[in-house]
Amino acid sequence: MSESTEQGAREEPKPGQSGQPYAVFGQPDSGVPPPGYGQPPGYGQPPGYGQPPGYGWNAAPQPGGIPLRPLALGDILNGAVTSARRNPTATFGLTAILMTISGVLSTALTLIERSAGRKTLGITPGQVVTSQQVGQFLEIFIPAFAITIVLTFLIQNVLTGLLTAVIGRGVLGRNVSIGEAWRVGRLGPVIGAGLLIVGLVVAVPIPVVLLVIWFAVIHLTPLAILFGVVGGIATIVFEILLVVRLALTIPAVVLEQLGPWTAAKRSWRLSSRSFWRLFGILALTGLVVGIAAFVLQLPFSIGETALGGSSGLFTSSAKPAVLAVIIGAIGSIVAATVTRPISAGVSVLLYLDLRMRREGLDLVLRNAAQSQTMTGDELATVWRPPAGGQQTAAPPPW
Repeated sequence: MSESTEQGAREEPKPGQSGQPYAVFGQPDSGVPPPGYGQPPGYGQPPGYGQPPGYGWNAAPQPGGIPLRPLALGDILNGAVTSARRNPTATFGLTAILMTISGVLSTALTLIERSAGRKTLGITPGQVVTSQQVGQFLEIFIPAFAITIVLTFLIQNVLTGLLTAVIGRGVLGRNVSIGEAWRVGRLGPVIGAGLLIVGLVVAVPIPVVLLVIWFAVIHLTPLAILFGVVGGIATIVFEILLVVRLALTIPAVVLEQLGPWTAAKRSWRLSSRSFWRLFGILALTGLVVGIAAFVLQLPFSIGETALGGSSGLFTSSAKPAVLAVIIGAIGSIVAATVTRPISAGVSVLLYLDLRMRREGLDLVLRNAAQSQTMTGDELATVWRPPAGGQQTAAPPPW
């Protein structure tokens, strides 16, 4: 072999020439292979690199079917359904029991009201209704209506408290029985929180109404109209703000074992700077739940109308359409049984999501889940910001 041939054989290809197929990222033709060259995909990369969230070594645990990490909209909606389906006896079953009790009592009161209306105010052509007839009707109607309102308020708040206890502990992987839900649901404070919220909502428009009446009494009619319009719009806006910011009160009462007023302040602090997100999710949930309830109740509403259930209080019919009222009540029970656990689940998950975002609750719950020491009371014992600006030890840096 000639000397020139041997020298050519010993020469190494220069960067950029044939046989040099790679380069350092950002440095063309350097001759250094890129990271991971010749290795299987994902080798040498951090866990979960290029993978969907929740996949890989650092996936959030899901002891109750809901990931213990800050939740997106899809996580909240899907999680509400999942939390209800994982323990159907204590969610759908409990809802069915309470709504059946409410439906039976409400149906009885409705039949009493209709019977009183037909007996005292049954209108026929040429008939003149006397003040005595009106008085007799109101003597029956007003108490029955008041009892219906009180009954609805109590049933709805009791159900919300029980479902919050069931779903909140279900997120931690604990299936709560109906009996245990009654023990941990804190029904007294829940009803107190409901009364507090209703009182605040009712109190908001009172100043506007009083000022409008005062302007009208002193004959400042244009000012009364202007103040009524502007104040009415402002009242509606503030009512929406109040309802959204206090939407986490009952979860705080049940899961953190707080009193009504403390829980209301807790909800106000947690929802700070999250109004629009809460408003959007709650509005979307209300729309979805409303459509589902309408679809479920539609066949019963058609049957009620066909049997004369749409006839009002002031008809001359001697026999109220009892069967129609019963069918309408059954439709309401079915619709509420399916949809109420979903609404309660969304509220609980919004509460947990904000605590995970603001206080690192997800990391605390992950540690408890990994050590398998979940008791169901973790939500009442983990770190919370100090009240009143008191200085305490700094929270973990999350």
